[in-house]
Amino acid sequence: MRAVVRRVQRALVRVEGEVVGEIGEGLLVYLGVSGEDDVGDLDWLVPKIAGLRIFDDDEDRMNLSLKDRDLDVLVVSQFTLYGNLRKGFRPSFNRAASPDLGKTLYECFVEKMSAELEKPIPTGRFGAHMEIEAVDHGPVTILLDSRDKKY
Repeated sequence: MRAVVRRVQRALVRVEGEVVGEIGEGLLVYLGVSGEDDVGDLDWLVPKIAGLRIFDDDEDRMNLSLKDRDLDVLVVSQFTLYGNLRKGFRPSFNRAASPDLGKTLYECFVEKMSAELEKPIPTGRFGAHMEIEAVDHGPVTILLDSRDKKY
């Protein structure tokens, strides 16, 4: 499972002109699921994102997490995080999960994140064409991969 985590002042996602998810200050998480992923990947990724100490404390040091500041998360599915360009210029997405597995694990991620933060988690719409607006704060962008924990 891969996540691109962006610290934002605000973010929203639209589907067909309708806002389906929106947050103020917090994290915008793009989540990609591979065909090799399972619930164990969620058990590593959810607390890692919830505990990321990338928000400023009183001394302007990145030392606080979402939980410390009671901030929000907007989660957007993005299978293109598994795009492979080894054979040219057109990405192959053969490592991305099937739509059924991807949707199941995406929804499970949202449920686990909601339980971890003890609040509802706004989302995009799985499989839809989405328009995302975000105002980065920093910028701070973190890459996480449950199969390559060296990040």
